[in-house]
Amino acid sequence: MRTRIIISIVFLSLGLIIAAIPNNKTLNFKMSAEEMIEEFNGRYQFISPDEIADMIISEDPNLQLIDLRSESEYKEFHLPGAVNIPFTDLLDDEYRYLVDQNLKINVFYSNGSVTSNEAWMVTRQLGYRNNYVLEGGLNYWAETIMNPDRPEQTSPNEEIARYNFRKGAGAALGGGSIEPANEMPEPVLPAIKKRPQKKRAQGGC
Repeated sequence: MRTRIIISIVFLSLGLIIAAIPNNKTLNFKMSAEEMIEEFNGRYQFISPDEIADMIISEDPNLQLIDLRSESEYKEFHLPGAVNIPFTDLLDDEYRYLVDQNLKINVFYSNGSVTSNEAWMVTRQLGYRNNYVLEGGLNYWAETIMNPDRPEQTSPNEEIARYNFRKGAGAALGGGSIEPANEMPEPVLPAIKKRPQKKRAQGGC
């Protein structure tokens, strides 16, 4: 019963998303509803703010941030190096080379996760490669990287190291000054878990 509900939600969401994109062509979906649900449950589309902050600071050439908000919102503020593709323009031919490629890790972001998830859903269904979502969007970014909660002095070393990393990253990216939560010999970056390799869906209709 629950699977049927999820399938219905997936198809309803896709219908609404596609209807919101003007001048779209006939779309040939590459993934089945079951495959889409499996990816949803695995949360493979999300990349954490910590991972993105580390990639920005280290100037990782594999990262391409894609801001899905309006042009005015983008001009007011955007993450370093991000390009602006408003969500309604996502499937325009001029952006195809960016959202369907095999060279960089595209990370969609908006203020929250909803719009980015919708963009990821459409591009995954179309078989486009290397698209992910900034977990929590800019709201969660501001909360975790630019203004992290200071842990208690008795907190585990891992939690203190994560806080120190976030404060340092926030300062490097234009936030507040570095203020370590506790004296540590060498603040350690949080472990970045390797993303599982996903097989591109074959065939389908």
